[in-house]
Amino acid sequence: MSKERLSGSRAGTVYLIGAGPGDPKLITVRGAECIAKADAVVYDRLANPRLLRHMKPGAEKFYVGKLPDRHTLRQEEINRLLADLALAGKTVARLKGGDPSIFGRVGEEAELLAAEGVPFEIVPGITSAIAVPAYAGIPVTHRDYTSSLAIITGHEDPAKTESSHDWKKLATATGTSIFLMGIANLPYICESLMINGRAQDTPVALIRWGTRPEQQTLTGTLVTIVQQAREADFQSPAIIIVGEVVKLRETLSWYEKKPLFGKRVLVTRARSQSSALAEQIDELGGEAVEFPVIRLREPESPAVQEALDQALSRLGEFDWVLFTSPNGVSYFFRRLQHLGVDIRTMHKAKVAAVGPKTAELLAERGIVAERLPAKFQGEGLLDAILPQLVPGQEALLPRSDIARDYLPVKLKELGLSVTEVDVYESVLDDDRSDEVLEQLRSGEIHVITFTSSSTVDNLFSIMVKAEVEEPAALLSRAKIVCIGPLTAETARKHGLHVDAMAAEATIESLVDTLSGLK
Repeated sequence: MSKERLSGSRAGTVYLIGAGPGDPKLITVRGAECIAKADAVVYDRLANPRLLRHMKPGAEKFYVGKLPDRHTLRQEEINRLLADLALAGKTVARLKGGDPSIFGRVGEEAELLAAEGVPFEIVPGITSAIAVPAYAGIPVTHRDYTSSLAIITGHEDPAKTESSHDWKKLATATGTSIFLMGIANLPYICESLMINGRAQDTPVALIRWGTRPEQQTLTGTLVTIVQQAREADFQSPAIIIVGEVVKLRETLSWYEKKPLFGKRVLVTRARSQSSALAEQIDELGGEAVEFPVIRLREPESPAVQEALDQALSRLGEFDWVLFTSPNGVSYFFRRLQHLGVDIRTMHKAKVAAVGPKTAELLAERGIVAERLPAKFQGEGLLDAILPQLVPGQEALLPRSDIARDYLPVKLKELGLSVTEVDVYESVLDDDRSDEVLEQLRSGEIHVITFTSSSTVDNLFSIMVKAEVEEPAALLSRAKIVCIGPLTAETARKHGLHVDAMAAEATIESLVDTLSGLK
């Protein structure tokens, strides 16, 4: 044993987890559970980085990925790392692409753990051998074509002097042959199959980065695919699927036809709001990268809290309560509940809302807002309620600490008494900034969405903090999509070209705009 256990401690458990083929939603429930309780996560390039979102705060990350031209760590070193982390008392999640038992070398890792007395669990995953063809519209079996398949490594141990495959049997034994990690050996594989009896016109598909936005599919036959791959400069990681089922791609391709296929979209909304937008992006075939540059919280200043509580204590005196965002509604009622204030004391007030989502949250609490404005911003709200405003009326505006001054200024000009209170505040959130900045530099982010001016300001602040020399130039590598004119104006002030703007300031309209991007 190369590393002694901490005094009095027990070895932690190592979970050898199949991370799936690339789409982060193809992780198993058990796999996600194990990541969430791990003290250390060991992963490589075939495990989607989005899986790290399941990690608990404070957990350590260890990248041990292998690239075609170099090995970050040798397999023996990875085995040793897993054992050492566990012997130090840590619970370890080892993420392995696809299923760990299918050419994932999980046996080698588990053997060392067993020898060291380290408890471990093998968590099966969805193998790329079946998932990647499915995402390309190719079922690996079909009753009209074949009821058998073989999964074969296309990259044998380089120390071997000859192949361990029995090509004479392998060539015709099954209707479908799936080769993993075999792009570099494609000419040899195709030649071996044809020499040993497989027809030259047998359909072949090459699928690169399957189940991800970068997915590429190339189809041909055993006799043509090598030249096609050369002309297309087709690179790994990819799988090779040989058999008549490849013909089904023409009618069954579904993933690549989704409106957002091929687009990785940066979502900059606050963490509490980003999931709805991210879900819709994923449903439309894109991949949402959640980077909540804003974190929302209750006001921390005692003076601000005191002002808010005083306003809520005299809720019955207001003629108007004006909500300008869904967050304003949520934090307003949260504070009411904390103070034990009865909402019925607000019976005198008329309630107005900016935007359908704000009105929807009010309706869930039994409050029907006044007629919604045509424009989902302060100007529209003022136009909508203007006929009902009377000098001397009292208005309460529960808002964010960075809300615009337009509405309170105009209400005061009309003779109303206005009480502005901060029910929540927005603060900078730069968690995961290193990972996102790397994706921006490598061109992996195709679209950036901004849902408020503060998301624009905060993203630039994060980039300045990270010492990015030309933030606007880096962000301009992606298309910029804004939720409304105010957000777009802020983006332009920072030097960005706005490629598209939602017709309405709603998430639904923003998603429609994303779907229409070329």
